[in-house]
Amino acid sequence: QVQLVESGGGLVQAGGSLRLSCAASGGTLSRCAMGWFRQAPGKEREFVVTISRSGETTVYADSVKGRFTISRDNAKNTVDLQMNSLEPEDTALYYCAAGRTLYSGTVYTTSREYGYWGQGTQVTVSS
Repeated sequence: QVQLVESGGGLVQAGGSLRLSCAASGGTLSRCAMGWFRQAPGKEREFVVTISRSGETTVYADSVKGRFTISRDNAKNTVDLQMNSLEPEDTALYYCAAGRTLYSGTVYTTSREYGYWGQGTQVTVSS
């Protein structure tokens, strides 16, 4: 059973940066596509970014493209999300998710394809 733990959230001013990390235990992430989702108060959970098992394929939500960068280290069983030029609209609880895939290049952009979720880390961007 894979367990995911996010860290790195916090309070930052608009224009600032944060780096979120997701660490896995109880299993390897090397067979999983990984994703980050976020949920703001009163809103549905939304897709942010996904990365394939090999790391060769990534897909970003339009709202974060050019500002956020996902990376993974399968040897360390971690996935990171570098967030730059943060905006108040980025304020949300950020979740890391893992979904098993058959192929190394597969990515998932919807939450139902992910079987493992972390508890989330809060990101608050002040204006």
